[in-house]
Amino acid sequence: AAGKSAISGTITLSKALAGKAKPDDTLFVFARAAEGPRMPLAILRQPVGSWPLRFVLSDALAMSPDRRLSSQAQVVVGARISRSGNATPQSGDLIGSSAVVSSSAQGLRLVIDQVQP
Repeated sequence: AAGKSAISGTITLSKALAGKAKPDDTLFVFARAAEGPRMPLAILRQPVGSWPLRFVLSDALAMSPDRRLSSQAQVVVGARISRSGNATPQSGDLIGSSAVVSSSAQGLRLVIDQVQP
C-alpha cells in the first residue's frame, strides 16, 4: 500500500577499506528508482559511527513529496561516506550499492567496497 514501503538493513565497510572511514565522516544512505531519474526517492544522513551501521529508509525521508519510495516497486539502495559532508559525490568518497531490490526490502546488507573516482 502507498506510504507503507520501507527498506531496512545494515551497512558494513569492506576489509580493503577498513580504517578509511572516520567517526566524523558523513554517511549518506539513499534509494533511487531502478528505472528513471537518478534523484533519490529517500535519503538518510548520519555520522559514520561504529560498524555495522543500521538504517531504515521510508517515505518520511523523501526529498520530494511527488517522488516517494512507496511510488516505486523496485529500487537501488546506495551508501556513500563523505569526508566533506557534502551531498554531492566527490572523488575519494567511499561507496557501495545494492542490486535492484523491492521498495519494502528488509534485512538488506550493503557493503561499501569502492572509492569514488
